[in-house]
Amino acid sequence: MAPTIYLHWSATPYNWVRSGLYHTIVAGDGHLHRLHSYTIDLNAHTWRRNSNAVAISCACMGGRPDPWSMPPTEAQIEAMCREVAAVARSWDWQAADIRIERVMTHAEAASNRDGRVMHDNYGPVAWGGTGERWDFMQLRKGGPADGGEELRRRVRALLSVEPDPDPGQPALAFRRRATMAARGTELAVEIDANGTSWALAADLLSLYDIPYEWNPAQRRILIGSTDIAPTYREDGVQASIGHPLFEMGLQGGNAPVILRGILRNDRAWCRVLEFAEEFGITAFFQPFALGERRGG
Repeated sequence: MAPTIYLHWSATPYNWVRSGLYHTIVAGDGHLHRLHSYTIDLNAHTWRRNSNAVAISCACMGGRPDPWSMPPTEAQIEAMCREVAAVARSWDWQAADIRIERVMTHAEAASNRDGRVMHDNYGPVAWGGTGERWDFMQLRKGGPADGGEELRRRVRALLSVEPDPDPGQPALAFRRRATMAARGTELAVEIDANGTSWALAADLLSLYDIPYEWNPAQRRILIGSTDIAPTYREDGVQASIGHPLFEMGLQGGNAPVILRGILRNDRAWCRVLEFAEEFGITAFFQPFALGERRGG
């Protein structure tokens, strides 16, 4: 059976991020927080529907007493639909595959509107439920109760054209090559237009003796280490950077994502300082250099 993508809202402020519940959380400004690999199941997002499933949630609807005082923003909805389209492409889905059986809101899932009776109806009261979950029944206050179908229409439209990460924004470019000191040796880096240093992920991992495995089909680097706690930083690499992305995540458990980087000429690059901060490596400045892993 094909997997299902479930679309949620978190009933929180726009900047809320917490791992363990959803694979990806979309902030109010459309920023994506990839928290867990899409290849694993999480067990707490959609009652009795957590297996063979992906959960994407918008951080919104946290207003009190009126949830609609903090509605889904257009930036969130657009980013969520783009992420659904990206996941669908990675699974070789076409526009015609975007049906309620494969992409559905929590309101629809709670009401069993895909025809599978998985539980009692705890969805919107208007759909005969108890009203416990009504995520994206509507996309805006007072709007029609066709939020799920509107979202699917938008995803189908995205799948009908070639992907464009951010129209009008040029892809990130490396401006010059350089070297920097890292653990007492020279590390080759590339400097982008913002002055950010990038290095090959394989070079950094090998330099610090961190075991890893590259999965080209999933564009993932799996890290075989137990002493890393991802920070889920606010400035994670986004698709708008204009290059295909890869993710670096921990093996086992709920496969938390440590960081994302870019694929350039079929090689995986990540930001040096972000790598250092995630892996507990001492960083020095003026000039920028890396020392040893703290505690290692």
